[in-house]
Amino acid sequence: MPDVRQPGLREVLLLAAAVVAIVLAAAGVTALLPREGQGVVFHTPLLILVLIGGTAIVLWRILRSSGPGA
Repeated sequence: MPDVRQPGLREVLLLAAAVVAIVLAAAGVTALLPREGQGVVFHTPLLILVLIGGTAIVLWRILRSSGPGA
């Protein structure tokens, strides 16, 4: 059985930095929206829908991957 390569510290730190950059960019874009646009973002279930959609995409990719034994 071949060894499966695990992500190293470098990969983890790069991913963490990318996530922080995306969150900061999203906050910046939201700050540029007019008050009505900010109201939609903060006072509707938009953020919950985005989280559910992101989770669904991640789970779908996990389920569709061939995995280490394939």
